[in-house]
Amino acid sequence: MDIEELQSQLTLGEKIRLLAGQNFWETTPIERLGIPSAKVSDGPNGARGAQFQGGVKAACFPASTCLAATWDTDLVSRVGAALAEETMSKGAVCLLGPTVCLHRSPLGGRNFESFSEDPFLTGKLASAYILGLQGRGVSATIKHFAANEQETKRTRINVNVSERALREIYLKPFEIAIKEANPWALMTSYNLVNGIHADMNEFLLKTVLRGQWKYKGLVMSDWGGCNSTARSLSAGLDLEMPGPPQYRKVENVKGCLERGEVNAETIDARASSILEFLRTTGKFEHPETLSERAINKAEHRNLIREAGGRGIVLLQNDKNLLPLDAKRLKSVAALGLAKECLAHGGGSAAVNCHYKITPFEALRAVLGQDVELRYAQGAQTFRNLPDFQEDLFDSRGNPGLTLSRYQTRDFSDLPELITTIATGSYLPFEDRCEAIKLECTYRPSVSGYHYMSLSALGPAKVYIDEQIIFDITHDCDDPMAFILGGVPEEQAQFHFMQGKEYQIRVESLAPTNDSSTQGSFSLLAGLLGVHLGLMHQEIFEEDLLTAAVDAAKSADVALVFVGNPPSWETEGRDMVSMSLPAHGSQDRLVSAVGAVNDNVVVINSTGVPISMPWLHCVSAVLQAWFSGQEAGNSIVDVLFGAVNPGGKLPMTIPRALNDTPTYANFPGDLKELQVSYEEGIEVGYRYYDKHPEKVLFPFGFGLSYSKFRISDVKLQQQILEQKGRITITAVVENLGPLAGSEIIQVYIAPPEGPVARPPKTLAGFAKLQMDAGQSELAEIQVTFDSVAYWDETCSMWKAEKGVYKAVIGTSAVNVVGMVEFTVDDDVAFMA
Repeated sequence: MDIEELQSQLTLGEKIRLLAGQNFWETTPIERLGIPSAKVSDGPNGARGAQFQGGVKAACFPASTCLAATWDTDLVSRVGAALAEETMSKGAVCLLGPTVCLHRSPLGGRNFESFSEDPFLTGKLASAYILGLQGRGVSATIKHFAANEQETKRTRINVNVSERALREIYLKPFEIAIKEANPWALMTSYNLVNGIHADMNEFLLKTVLRGQWKYKGLVMSDWGGCNSTARSLSAGLDLEMPGPPQYRKVENVKGCLERGEVNAETIDARASSILEFLRTTGKFEHPETLSERAINKAEHRNLIREAGGRGIVLLQNDKNLLPLDAKRLKSVAALGLAKECLAHGGGSAAVNCHYKITPFEALRAVLGQDVELRYAQGAQTFRNLPDFQEDLFDSRGNPGLTLSRYQTRDFSDLPELITTIATGSYLPFEDRCEAIKLECTYRPSVSGYHYMSLSALGPAKVYIDEQIIFDITHDCDDPMAFILGGVPEEQAQFHFMQGKEYQIRVESLAPTNDSSTQGSFSLLAGLLGVHLGLMHQEIFEEDLLTAAVDAAKSADVALVFVGNPPSWETEGRDMVSMSLPAHGSQDRLVSAVGAVNDNVVVINSTGVPISMPWLHCVSAVLQAWFSGQEAGNSIVDVLFGAVNPGGKLPMTIPRALNDTPTYANFPGDLKELQVSYEEGIEVGYRYYDKHPEKVLFPFGFGLSYSKFRISDVKLQQQILEQKGRITITAVVENLGPLAGSEIIQVYIAPPEGPVARPPKTLAGFAKLQMDAGQSELAEIQVTFDSVAYWDETCSMWKAEKGVYKAVIGTSAVNVVGMVEFTVDDDVAFMA
């Protein structure tokens, strides 16, 4: 396909039409010239397809934090290849992942979607993911560029970050992956960076990405993240998503051309990127968009189970309680979230899984019927109340609510539609309107001060017998988060009497999209949505703890499954503490069980570090992450020794939230919509190396059922030159009775100099799998980039001459060897 020849045949209007999507998931075709559309799909751990909820089933792979905990680039590449097949099964040629923004704070609601607190580890794993995906002909989309480390006010927050921190920490994983794996697409972030929205930030897109890094791929906006017409085009944003366009209407762009705000060459460059993307993804050869299919592949099921197990980190194992021996057990208590499969976090990463294996199901399969398996929930973990849907009757006496739709905001006209809906949730993507009423008669089956909740895209009110219960006067701050279930809800209690009738009415308006409240987030303009929830008082306040303690008292072992269900760790909403939800209930469960049983194992499924006030009263702790649809099997494989845990933490677990470097400035000044990265480059272990007393479990830490000895650490070259590399070797021996893995980590400690630098930074790693008694040689190469820092005085990378230490460890604090090498000259360079 001759792109230049094809482009020469396009009219100006056709070129402009190419620069925005035709709908939510597809680019715009030009049928006259045989230019096809390309379909994209969320998300990083599974190809969901077009439907946000209840769509075609898909395989759910472990979230990126779980993959990162494997420290296994080969495994991550295999996952990428499998995700390519999943993407094609949804008729798409582009997967919207990986996410490579760093874990700046443990409160980040979307941390699970990304890999690590460390830019080097993140960049290397992202590269493997991209190479695996694109090796099968499906485009990766590296995101979100850049400095998108929080969900709070994500569409309007301005990130103030120093040039050095931006280069060394937040841009570095993008730089590594772009140079090593060449992702075919890149997505900009919602936020502003140093005062300019990312989609029209010339420094990010033109100076760094296109200029210094020589990136040639497609640059698209996040969904609704385009904030201008001319400025985004000139900065280098090729594609506004989704469609129909908000800014890139043909008449808008033509007007910019006429006024000289953008030139014709820029339009040609943007259109050329779209055409090149279509060629790269093979759309000219295969222009059709296939129907979505659910293909439940055995090899994908096996890979998900393998990856989930390899990512689990054994944090504590007192008395060598693990692995468990099923033959010696007579009774097991499976408590907490044992009957939930925490496969994924919330938001765009969620998929409609083919199936989900809960820990309880996996335990039953291993233990059989000879072992008594007890269950008790033990704690409440709900965040949003369930849909209001029971004991409701519409105007004709049928179950449900009467829906009336209006095209006036004051309800002055006759409704254009009157129908019945089943629940208090309403979110249509078509047939947009200005206002709705939901009305019903409620006949409660139980008396009590029941709990109600409300959230909406626009202003909304709830009346009970003409008494106002809720009155939301503003637009939703993050409409996409509303769709994905991540926005906070207002809650209230109302006393209902069994046998009485109550008239309930919801009035809701479409968002105003007033720029003073909405900023530039116009994706869902005119889309009306509302969620009304209800839970009976007796359910909300039910005592679940007593039954769990009783189940644990006489059990041989108590397995307490805790974690963050998707509504708690989700796109669109950061967490407010490191405590497990809700209101301390899971912490109370663990402490109470630990008080009555000496053999307690806590299995935590979160994508972030949590506080562990109960650590001293339990024997073992597994960090299981969100490990995909096979989560139950992956966890039980480790519990019973079918898999020897080999995962290592990709982030530090601090003792408390106030021990974190971002404690004072996350999520920032929300009134002024400013967040300052005042910690600079002291992110993660770079900070904790100076404050070891604040660490509960260090970066890179993880136990095994085996013991390993590392010896004979050697350096192959004594001098590191700018175009060269040095090789470090070490002998690793498995001293234990089981096959297992060890991860050798190499950190570089710089000499003292005029510029403050972290005590050490990760520069290489190697994962070795060994049988019992086996020895292997670890070989790790370190490049010149690893000794450089960003010099703000000249805006270049700089390596200072001197003697550097290569620190070899099995975590950021467990050092097993050290060698020295030399950099002979001061070098300033642009990588």
